[in-house]
Amino acid sequence: MEKTGFAQKNGRLFRLALLVCLSCVLFTAKAQTARITLNLQNATLEQAMDKIKAQTRYLFINRDVEDLESRKVSINVSNELITKVLDQLFSPFDIGYDIDGRSIFIYKQQAAETQPVTVTGRVTDANGQPVIGASVIVRGTTLGVSTDTEGRFTLEVPAPAASQALEVSYLGYETATIPVGSRTSFAVTLQESSSEIESVVVTALGIKREEKALSYNVQQVGAEDITTVKDANFMNSLAGKVAGVTINASSSGVGGATKVVLRGNKSISQSSNALYVIDGIPMYNFGGGGGTEFDSKGATESIADLNPEDIESISVLTGAAAAALYGSNAANGAVMITTKKGQAGALKVTLSSNTEFLNPFVLPEFQNRYGTGLNGSSSGSAVYSWGAKLTPAAQTGYTPNDFFETGHVYTNAFTLSGGTDRNQTYFSAAAVNSDGIIPNNTYDRYNFTFRNTSYFLKDKLRLDASASYIYQQDQNMTNQGVYSNPLVPAYLFPRGTDFDAYRIFERYNPASKLMEQFWSSGLEGGDLRMQNPYWIAYRNLRNTDKKRYLLSFSASYDILPWLNVAGRVRIDNANSLYTQKLYASSNTTITDGGKNGHYTEQREYDTQTYADVMVNINKTFGDDWSLQANVGASINNVKTDLLSYRGPIQENGLPNVFNVFDLDDSKKRAEKSGWQEQTQSIFASVEVGWKQMLYLTVTGRNDWASQLAESPESSFFYPSVGLSWVPTSLWDMGRALTYLKIRGSIASVGMPFPRHLTIPTYEYDATNKVWTAKTHYPIGDLYPERTRTYELGLDARLWRHISLSASWYWADTYNQTFDPQISVSSGYSTIYLQTGHVRNTGVELSAGYDNTWRDFRWATNFTFSWNKNEIVELVHNYRHPETGEIISKDRLEIKGLGKAKYILKPGGTLGDLYTNSDLVYNREGFIEVDKSGNVAVKDDYMEDIYLGSVFPKYNLAWRNDFSWKGLNLGLLFTARIGGICYSATQANMDLYGVSEASAAARDAGGVIINGRQTIDAQKWYQAIGAQSGLPQYYTYSATNFRLQELSLGYTLPAKWFRDKMRMTVSFVGRNLWMIYCKAPFDPEAVASTGLNYQGIDYFMMPSLRSLGFNVKFQF
Repeated sequence: MEKTGFAQKNGRLFRLALLVCLSCVLFTAKAQTARITLNLQNATLEQAMDKIKAQTRYLFINRDVEDLESRKVSINVSNELITKVLDQLFSPFDIGYDIDGRSIFIYKQQAAETQPVTVTGRVTDANGQPVIGASVIVRGTTLGVSTDTEGRFTLEVPAPAASQALEVSYLGYETATIPVGSRTSFAVTLQESSSEIESVVVTALGIKREEKALSYNVQQVGAEDITTVKDANFMNSLAGKVAGVTINASSSGVGGATKVVLRGNKSISQSSNALYVIDGIPMYNFGGGGGTEFDSKGATESIADLNPEDIESISVLTGAAAAALYGSNAANGAVMITTKKGQAGALKVTLSSNTEFLNPFVLPEFQNRYGTGLNGSSSGSAVYSWGAKLTPAAQTGYTPNDFFETGHVYTNAFTLSGGTDRNQTYFSAAAVNSDGIIPNNTYDRYNFTFRNTSYFLKDKLRLDASASYIYQQDQNMTNQGVYSNPLVPAYLFPRGTDFDAYRIFERYNPASKLMEQFWSSGLEGGDLRMQNPYWIAYRNLRNTDKKRYLLSFSASYDILPWLNVAGRVRIDNANSLYTQKLYASSNTTITDGGKNGHYTEQREYDTQTYADVMVNINKTFGDDWSLQANVGASINNVKTDLLSYRGPIQENGLPNVFNVFDLDDSKKRAEKSGWQEQTQSIFASVEVGWKQMLYLTVTGRNDWASQLAESPESSFFYPSVGLSWVPTSLWDMGRALTYLKIRGSIASVGMPFPRHLTIPTYEYDATNKVWTAKTHYPIGDLYPERTRTYELGLDARLWRHISLSASWYWADTYNQTFDPQISVSSGYSTIYLQTGHVRNTGVELSAGYDNTWRDFRWATNFTFSWNKNEIVELVHNYRHPETGEIISKDRLEIKGLGKAKYILKPGGTLGDLYTNSDLVYNREGFIEVDKSGNVAVKDDYMEDIYLGSVFPKYNLAWRNDFSWKGLNLGLLFTARIGGICYSATQANMDLYGVSEASAAARDAGGVIINGRQTIDAQKWYQAIGAQSGLPQYYTYSATNFRLQELSLGYTLPAKWFRDKMRMTVSFVGRNLWMIYCKAPFDPEAVASTGLNYQGIDYFMMPSLRSLGFNVKFQF
């Protein structure tokens, strides 16, 4: 009831905020887009101005115009824009005017006839995007300038200015000619010409550059691509839309974290996840990770907090050269997110409501025809399902599908945009409310964003300020693992037992006077510590409350038309409270023996502060040469603090009263951790262009990182150089080849330094309440983990409708910092070496076709990615930092699950799975079976048994968009080819006899081994399925092919709403059809976004199929 009340309260506040903001902006916008109705005959100008003032509340300010009462006008207009009315009134009398806010300044135009006039303006394309580098000249002269990164220009027009005209031109657009007249401000929209159009993309640090000048691969994704088929974490919406990007959705469900890897995993010990950048500012992605084996706690992340409706576009910089300006954070590439801001003009309001229904996408196959027991008998066990075959009357019909519920996601969003040429405002509010497929699993998020952009000093000064507030709650977010995971008992529940009897999960115990768990002790399942799945859902509660705000401010000043200085600052603060409440009668293993319950309270405070300043040059020299240069400095400070208390409620405490004061003194654990790191940087980028055909780009960045304290080197330099050649800019290659670019780049960038490596650090052992006696051996001379990349590519457009892009890359990551598990003296626990070498080589291809036949349009795009990951070297002829001994190592075991292990070897990949366990074989090479029909398992084989790599060989996607009049159909098919995955879930299901495979084996009379011998199904599966299973029997091909997205929408004719509104109704779906998959779970899902857990399933929450509808209104 508390949660419902809170949600209702927030809902009222949400609606009130929308109403207030809508009312304010509607009031402001009315004046900004005023229309006038006048019918005057032989009236004075003064009378006409009074009429306008009465209708619009504009104030006229007279600078130097005389005799307004004696100048006569006649005018007859109806519902006309005020600018057109003013032109008719003032032009005959050579009176000029400027509109600023609610004021109209009028002045004598004659004063300008003998003096030059300074004019300003902005040049955009048909989509409202700025045209950078457009030429603006005074017709018939050589006087001119180029537009800046916002498409703006300032130009001095010689006298007499009123009779002059401006010519605005840019490659790929029709030249626009605009008479100057009495105007001093211009909004110019260029139309695409019949020749090839060139787009502008957002690159590192938010710098906008012409696509043809880029020497590396940048792929853009528009706002509609991530909002048509919505996901609470919009990063999942990028899957299949960008070549070279591997996206694995977390099994944590709605709002869960996402693993995003660009061009392969690179580091042995550090994250390979991409860098996220919002409006040019890098964002530290707090969160992620997640439980894996025992702790089943799910995880969200900072990037998942963003409202996708606030996103204007996304640029994916897959290569290190593209992200080189981020220096020590650039190795993993970057996802550049550009957010929306207000647009000048009429008020625009968008309302959208999206409802989706969720159910499991891929599940293992279950059986329900064999009952509880062992050896074909109902006796012997209350938890295994190796009993007799059930008669139809005795079958309960239970399958785990009965435990899952239909989940829902409700997404409601509101955006508002409007303003004048000099002041634009944007506001948005959104709510995501979800109940998952597991009972009592919820996720709620509320977003509010306000942004204002203003221009001063004749548009030379631009100020941009924004504020965002995010409130997020989640309950029982679960990914995988055995403790407090309701899937374990739901999957393994014995099939001969009535599951319905346990749906009422608690009973009143008169002795304890408590409601206690209703569950048979025989159903605990040994090490799995199974509980009633409904008890877990309602009485093993995990809750997170997070509040986050982002404040951003930027200022830009045009010193000269080609010289600009800009600065930015952002503060990103988040604080979260996580609690876990395990009620009395929960399994004592997870309550630390407490019989009155167990409580965890964890508070986390995350802060990022970023600031930078840049000098920007954008200048042309004659008709042949251009220069774009950026020089700047930045500081980035990241800090996190965590404080937690946990423990069982003391014996004489109050059962199920959860607080930190009532915990058992002997068992409670207090933990405090935190860190702070700071990077100070200077950077520069220079791009020189010749004849708009050849571009040379050089970048450099020097980082001073706090992690280098106590190291002889205080900073490191990260350079890049690239060349782009566009022959079609100079030579006509015919209609077949309308655009061709050949590019290449080289870069040397880094990864973030690990913390605390240069000085000894001692950890606190919260269990034993002592400081650990040992620490790692400090690295005396810390070097960055560098990635050196080479990239070649080409981009082409054929017959104006076909687009092609191809990239080849080679990336070497060396100076890997990791624990090689070698001997160290007694005073230390571990020693870190800086060695190791990982190589990624690959190819990215993209081919598209886009054409329109009258009212019908078809756009299709195919992407292909191939990446080869290879460990070139682990430790080879490396001098031991402590002893001076020369050491080499060609095997490193780093992590795994059960009998499956990630083992790194030269020549292998970072995702290679091995095992050292197998069945016992006789001398003839056959599986050995004893006289009782049993097979044996041996766990200490010296030779590593290779299972395969969890990395894909290829990723493919095929997207189609069809539109006819107001009808739109979108389809996205994705495929992953190659790689393996391992399911410990299937192993446990076989062990307990609840899998379809175990039932089919019983139906067949046993399992055939050695090609001719049949053994008992129970003996076989209880041998190979024990202890999470022999991996070689539970390893599957990860190849899969699916219909990932579908959208079918119809935009109703605007005339139905008298051209006042647009309404679009859509049917949307995600993960609708798994066309091919041999694995018992979705191979593209991951339990953790951290290292070394891809491709492993241990009672992982199933990925989600969503089906729903969307309604969108645009005013």
